[in-house]
Amino acid sequence: MALRLEEIVVDCRDCSSLARWWQAATGWQVVGEDSDAIELAPAPGQTPSMIFVEVAEHKRGKNRLHLDWVPDDQQAEVERLVGLGASRVDIGQGRTSWVVLADPEGNEFCVLAAR
Repeated sequence: MALRLEEIVVDCRDCSSLARWWQAATGWQVVGEDSDAIELAPAPGQTPSMIFVEVAEHKRGKNRLHLDWVPDDQQAEVERLVGLGASRVDIGQGRTSWVVLADPEGNEFCVLAAR
C-alpha cells in the first residue's frame, strides 16, 4: 500500500482572505472555489494543493502540524512574507537555522535555510 499527499486542509475564519494571502505568498493558482472553500495549487492538476475551509471557531494554541518552506534566499523571503502580513512567532524554538512565522490567522509555518 502506498500513500500520496493530495491536499493540505487549512481551517480558517475567512477563507477568501487567507487563501489570497497564501496565493500571494506562494505564487500558486486558485484551482477551485466556492462560498466556503478555496483551493490553491502550484498549477492545475499538481499536488499537493492547499484548501482553505471556512470554520466558525478561532484558532487556539500552537499548531500541532505545520508546513516547512525552503526558499532560495531565507532572509529575503522572510522579509517578503512579513511585508505581506506574516508575523514572527516565538514558539520556544531558541536559536535555529529556520524562522518561524505565522500567517494572518496565526497558523505557524517555518522558512528554512536554502539547501
